[in-house]
Amino acid sequence: MNRYFIYLGYNGKNYCGWQVQPNGVTVQQCLEEALGILLRKPVPVVGAGRTDAGVHARLMVAHFDWETEITDLFHLAGKLNRLLPKDIAVYNIVPVVSDAHARFSATSRTYNYYITDKKDPFNHETVYKLPVQPDFAKMNEACKELFKYTDFTSFSKLHTDVKTNNCKIMHALWEKENGELVFTITADRFLRNMVRAIVGTLVDVGWGKLSIEGFRCIIENKDRNQAGSSVPGKGLFLVDIGYNDDIFLSC
Repeated sequence: MNRYFIYLGYNGKNYCGWQVQPNGVTVQQCLEEALGILLRKPVPVVGAGRTDAGVHARLMVAHFDWETEITDLFHLAGKLNRLLPKDIAVYNIVPVVSDAHARFSATSRTYNYYITDKKDPFNHETVYKLPVQPDFAKMNEACKELFKYTDFTSFSKLHTDVKTNNCKIMHALWEKENGELVFTITADRFLRNMVRAIVGTLVDVGWGKLSIEGFRCIIENKDRNQAGSSVPGKGLFLVDIGYNDDIFLSC
């Protein structure tokens, strides 16, 4: 059996997230249907994670298996792009070792979240507009607290099926970019709704509703009800997934 990684991106506006579900169209569903048409049999794909409804991905990775070697992966990617909707794009398909896993082999994941306080007719579907821009410096001061902890129960969606709420955050920083505030966060893994809950709580800090000490206490108390509201999915982008080089085979 041969295993392949698919690198793709999508605008999540019209989808009920990544993962197949009975009550709405998802990105995984579209990709599996397109692969099934081209390879003439059902082809399950496994994603590196499951983005929620409305969340975007500049870079998602998924893997699939095929019984024989696919010799022209560039041609397959082109055919997929012709079949897939205009808001899903395949960038590349690469061969990997048989035990490489899009989700479990990943060493890091990086997200961006975009905030603005200005009305713009061209970005309203991909940026969260706030009435008043929060204090940039205060939010970055609060970000430093994230590196001191590994249990992020306070920022996790309740009643999930994960065995641990521990994550290692390697990077968390707000930057100003073309008049927008852009939050970048990298960790070895993320909990359901974690980034959106962290951003919502950091905005409370930036608006002066919550002190740095209060932010620290929220993390330590491990109670989702104490943290801020989750910001909308439309401002969230999965932008990178890291893997060790030794899982990739030469094309």
